[in-house]
Amino acid sequence: MKHLRGFLKDPCKYPKFKKKGRSDSFTIDNCGKPIELNGWSHKLPFIGIVKTYEPIEATTKKITISRQAGDWYLSCSYEFNATTTPKKTDVIGVDLGVKTLATLSDGKVFESVRSYRQFEAKLSREQYLNRHKEVGSANWRAAQQKIARLHRKVANIRKDALHKLTTYLAKNYGRVSIEDLNVSGMLRNRKLAKSVSR
Repeated sequence: MKHLRGFLKDPCKYPKFKKKGRSDSFTIDNCGKPIELNGWSHKLPFIGIVKTYEPIEATTKKITISRQAGDWYLSCSYEFNATTTPKKTDVIGVDLGVKTLATLSDGKVFESVRSYRQFEAKLSREQYLNRHKEVGSANWRAAQQKIARLHRKVANIRKDALHKLTTYLAKNYGRVSIEDLNVSGMLRNRKLAKSVSR
């Protein structure tokens, strides 16, 4: 009711009603007014003081707070001045592979992270132990969160490797050429399907 009263008094956006535990996220829109984020603690509209794991310094109009595997994340967009870096060469070719993540035409190789294979045994063990737990019970929820954390760890390792590769390419080369892969055709090979999809 509090958010509905706020909407009727100063209409900016109609509030959405969500079910707890399903896509736990919400957006704070300060109706066009800027939100200041300085340091470790931040005073957010409608919520109050929120502490973050890392210091943030930005001015934004909209903040999204979401939950992933039991942890809460704060994301926002802000303006910054991009700086152009000197390029090594104008054009670079990138060969994507299964054994290696990418091989550049100048000889530099980015090793594959194999994040899923690293945690595959742990994931299968946790899922095996969870098979007889009563759905909705406290033990079932704890096991689900443990599995979700492992999946998040795998996803974060992949994202980190991709961010490092794309940042290196953007900083050092003016134009990037990547081969056009027939992924659907490669997935038909049972021996390579898992490596290709991962």
